[in-house]
Amino acid sequence: MSGVTGAGSVLDVIANWQRLSSELRTAELPMLTGAHTLCAPIPALLRNMFAVGKNYREHVVEFGRSGYDSPERSEDLPTKPVVFSKATTAVTGPFDLIELHAGVTSEVDYEAELAVIIGTGGRGISTARAMDHVWGYTVVNDVTARDLQRDHKQWLLGKSLDTHAPMGPWAVSADEIEDVTTLRVTSSVNGEPRQDAVIADLIFSIPELIATISAGITLMPGDVVATGTPAGVGIGFDPPRFLQAGDVVECSVERIGTIRNTVGCHQ
Repeated sequence: MSGVTGAGSVLDVIANWQRLSSELRTAELPMLTGAHTLCAPIPALLRNMFAVGKNYREHVVEFGRSGYDSPERSEDLPTKPVVFSKATTAVTGPFDLIELHAGVTSEVDYEAELAVIIGTGGRGISTARAMDHVWGYTVVNDVTARDLQRDHKQWLLGKSLDTHAPMGPWAVSADEIEDVTTLRVTSSVNGEPRQDAVIADLIFSIPELIATISAGITLMPGDVVATGTPAGVGIGFDPPRFLQAGDVVECSVERIGTIRNTVGCHQ
């Protein structure tokens, strides 16, 4: 954002988007070198990330068959969005370490997702107007401690361990994406393809998610909504294939970028 007056963090850009948008389109961006390290686009969220579970049909099936879901709900498609949150301290950079948290969990899994960044806040947002409230998009790996998710029933602990929300590598404004539903979400572990779906496959669309969350909760500029993950996660295999030290996880969303995180133990 070199040469753009008043452009600081992504949150600053969102707050001043009406003034900065035209200037940013013609700005000369600084050249990144080996001396630069990309952090998450919004490394310090204003509050917990909103996230959505079981929002791709084939993932609902694999989750139900895995034994990690409640028996009465396994393989049933949700009739309402399954919304939970991830703690702000889970956010980490697009190329940072994913910690295993030995002694806390032994079943760490990956989930590639498109994340929506709210630009204009509000409450009671209709599906018809929901996309007017979207500033842009980024990529999130909704890393999950499956044993904590299963054992504690409520998902906050299993979803919120430190470093379990790699984000980035870029925040792309919505005007750069002609049709977000055509974008492809993919992941790989150690180069082996695992997940592959398009946003159009979501059970509940982005407008539906925004309308549901905002029905009684005021959304704020800079809020992040992770929209759900496709089939192909570790618990979808028999036996499950959880992340191990040294694994390299790549999560990509077409036209936004790829985050690449190595799994290990914090030194």
